[in-house]
Amino acid sequence: MNFLVTGGAGFIGSAVCRHLAADPQKNVLNLDKLTYAGNLASLRQIENFPNYSFLQADICDDSLILQTLRDREIDIIMHLAAESHVDRSIDGPAAFIETNIIGTFRLLNAALAYWRELPEPRKSRFRFHHVSTDEVFGDLPFDSGIFTEETPYKPSSPYSASKAASDHLVRAWHETYGLPVVLSNCSNNYGPYHFPEKLIPLVILNALDEKPLPIYGTGANVRDWLFVEDHARALELVATRGAIGESYNIGGHSERTNLDVVKQICAILDKKRPRNNGKPYSELITFVTDRPGHDRRYAIDASKIERELGWKPQETFQTGLEKTVQWYLDNEWWWQPIRNKTYAGDRLGTGQTAAPAGSR
Repeated sequence: MNFLVTGGAGFIGSAVCRHLAADPQKNVLNLDKLTYAGNLASLRQIENFPNYSFLQADICDDSLILQTLRDREIDIIMHLAAESHVDRSIDGPAAFIETNIIGTFRLLNAALAYWRELPEPRKSRFRFHHVSTDEVFGDLPFDSGIFTEETPYKPSSPYSASKAASDHLVRAWHETYGLPVVLSNCSNNYGPYHFPEKLIPLVILNALDEKPLPIYGTGANVRDWLFVEDHARALELVATRGAIGESYNIGGHSERTNLDVVKQICAILDKKRPRNNGKPYSELITFVTDRPGHDRRYAIDASKIERELGWKPQETFQTGLEKTVQWYLDNEWWWQPIRNKTYAGDRLGTGQTAAPAGSR
């Protein structure tokens, strides 16, 4: 079976590529534009596998995408290419509109043209899998509610609005043109190879550098955490066995406040890499001005994928976080160049630097 993974040099995409390429019966083409968060070092363990290959390309280049689909005889598109950081979307929404909405539109057009010309039985086994986020559902109260596949969309940030729009496009291409699609919406991912602008890797690396550990507001915001390798397993199941036209929520059953997450990271580091001064890492916690439009809580009901496809997370939050912290301790070769050259941990998402209309 031949897979095209868009955004395969990103955090979740690289986990999907590593997972799929471990099966020699699956051929994996990773297509990535290599923007700031795309990192081929995340694919080092599979880069010489005979069933893995990489193509640097933009999903907005629909003619190149169509030719690639033909040349590689793709059976399944797993669409993960996206701008994904809420804070960056607040400061510069234009890139999110272009990649997440326009890019998905052009990819859908290429996929539709390709699917229409396929002979049977290849036409019947083709799938377009769109990978999305729980943030499209918006804000949940602290004390009630949980996101199901039927939850109405109510995005709060430019990022989540762009993902909501792309979800709607995918459904429209199925309903209008018959393109065989499946969709998935996941909770917050964490794990190895996570770009250090996100909470968990940022806190780990700031702690190792003896820098403040920033927490928005009071740290009371709640997220459901999903280990990225568990997510990769789920995505393969959705892509290969999901019912056409259906959507699947994927969550880790691990709701935590941001403050609890940071305190847990600190406790793990206290054991694994004690500070030279003997003080706990939690003394570095610093509360900063909250993010504009910061949703209070996300929580995923993953019962549908568990019931219909037999998936359950293998990691608890404790075991997954322990593995994640240890990975960052053991793999400075991967993250130090990023900290030195690409992102050193500066505050993003204040809403004060959003690009004006027409600028980039």
